[in-house]
Amino acid sequence: MNAARGFPAFPRQRAGARFATAWWGRAWIKALEDTSLDQILLQRGRAYAKTGQVGPITVSPGRLAAVTEDEYDTVVHVEQLTDAAWERFLDQVAAKAGHIAALLDRDMPHDLVEAAEDAAVPLLPTVGDLEPRCTCPDWGHPCQHAAALCYQASWLLDADPFVLLLLRGRDEHDLIEALQRRDLPATAPPGTPAADAFAMGVPPLPDPPPLDAAFAPLMLAPAPGVDVAALRVLAASAASRARELLTSGDLRTLTEHQDRVRMSATFGLDLGLDAAVEAWRHGGVDGLDVLESAWTPPRKDLARAQALLESGWEDEPPPEVDRWRNRWTLGERQVRYGRDGRWYPFARRGDAWWPAGPPERDPSALLH
Repeated sequence: MNAARGFPAFPRQRAGARFATAWWGRAWIKALEDTSLDQILLQRGRAYAKTGQVGPITVSPGRLAAVTEDEYDTVVHVEQLTDAAWERFLDQVAAKAGHIAALLDRDMPHDLVEAAEDAAVPLLPTVGDLEPRCTCPDWGHPCQHAAALCYQASWLLDADPFVLLLLRGRDEHDLIEALQRRDLPATAPPGTPAADAFAMGVPPLPDPPPLDAAFAPLMLAPAPGVDVAALRVLAASAASRARELLTSGDLRTLTEHQDRVRMSATFGLDLGLDAAVEAWRHGGVDGLDVLESAWTPPRKDLARAQALLESGWEDEPPPEVDRWRNRWTLGERQVRYGRDGRWYPFARRGDAWWPAGPPERDPSALLH
């Protein structure tokens, strides 16, 4: 069943606060600005969106709504996709395992949107797709209240692309259930040309067996100079890497140091790499990278993180955070931005910073 989602009102923003930084959020804003008939009202809407005067936002299928100043009811309608269009969209999502993983990680892959458009499924709105309505006396299209609501919605879309899918008619629960119920692609009959067979879709490989069932215990007889226990660890390590390759379709090349950390984290080896092992267990090679190296992220990534940080403090100004490259510190807590686009939490232990948990997309969730 489709369900509405409610979001608390955004607090007053600083003057230089940006709106959407994710590409799909910017597409939403472009649709708004291309639709507008009055650039003056758009400017007022941008300013009004940062005043904290737009009430809590409700997102439901085909409808974005909030109460603004003087109790004006402000609504923006978005056309919902048909059932047939949703089936075509689900075909595109199911065609690539990475699409499902990206959506669950609150990312909207470019290639998924392009494939959907090729299948006549318009996910992102374009000019004329947003229909604003407001009970205020302003006849603008949109008025400043509706424009402000749309600008604020870009923050919601940045944080969670399922907001866009809900506006198009399906909530996250519905989509996940529908994907779980889908049948495998049809199998081509004997004698079908290879090109036609692949066009029908190739069924995915079965799930790999449990790691401990993949190999029988190694039957190695002791021999002079041979450490049988070490060979067993190496065999298990090779099985683990093979499983990773089968599961993800990719296998990152590790340095000698990274592989030592992986082995220590996986098999409990005592190699004096405690902090590195914790980092690996929380984030693998990306978690180890944020522990051991600092780097300067793209400005757009930092701007998006700043917007998320500001929106995380609803009824109070955001705290002063000490920023240095990809490391943001607040008292005894620190978050570090990884090259994988996630923020990793750290906590102070004596004079050192230690990994403190799994990463998040939103830094405010880790600093609160």
